[in-house]
Amino acid sequence: MPSRLSRFTDRLVTLAKRAVSGDPLPAVKKGDGGYADWVIVVLHGLREYLDLPYRRLLDILHEMNGIVEKLNLEPSELPDFTTVCVRKQQLKMTVWRTLLRLSADLHNTGNVQAIDATGFDRHSASRHYANRTNYTFKSVKTTALVDCETSTVLDIHCSMKQPHDTHVGRQVLMRNLNRLETVTADKGYDWDDLREELREAGVRPVIKHREFYPLDMAHNARHDDDIYHRRSVVEAVFFALKQRYGDTLRSRTWFGQFRELVLKTSVRNVELAL
Repeated sequence: MPSRLSRFTDRLVTLAKRAVSGDPLPAVKKGDGGYADWVIVVLHGLREYLDLPYRRLLDILHEMNGIVEKLNLEPSELPDFTTVCVRKQQLKMTVWRTLLRLSADLHNTGNVQAIDATGFDRHSASRHYANRTNYTFKSVKTTALVDCETSTVLDIHCSMKQPHDTHVGRQVLMRNLNRLETVTADKGYDWDDLREELREAGVRPVIKHREFYPLDMAHNARHDDDIYHRRSVVEAVFFALKQRYGDTLRSRTWFGQFRELVLKTSVRNVELAL
């Protein structure tokens, strides 16, 4: 029976080839062609899955002929670790988001979804580097939309600032309406306009009201507690992500950290599908 790593690599190769635009290119072209985008995506996925630094990952892959063959490469053809690092920044965010969407499609999701936010710490940097790059925020605010039945991450939103949960929630939910049936969230997403938009789209909002008036308390009392409390699945997913793949982002640039977060959730979805 194939190993878990082998099955993970097979799934990731299939998704990476579908995530890149157009037909997947040969793994490597001599000269100016370089390595295909899907190869770079798979290598980054393996790095997250194995939790290894880039240099050590490439060293180990040189001794793993079976895994390298799945990339249509020979061990001697593997890229240098610096190439893998640079190409991650060059790939457009669309590729990584498509990978996340495809990894979520591996699961048969349920009829209740939940949304919540957390923070991922940024890698510590020298004071000189922080001043030169305006490296002021210590964490990346990360909002995740999760299926409560399978714990699949359907979408995430990353920000270096601290936008209000209602506006981020609206952005995430509106672009995923085709995946939603019932959405549950805490009081941070209390916004009547958001509830109305969801209802018009045929989605049932189970979002707590902030209790300023007796009417707000009455609205909360009418909620189905069993459905509302399923939002705790998001907190469990955040804990699992940080426990399995680390709670500190290693990329130096903010856009690299966004890609890193999307990749972590994609790898987790693929790993769950195994």
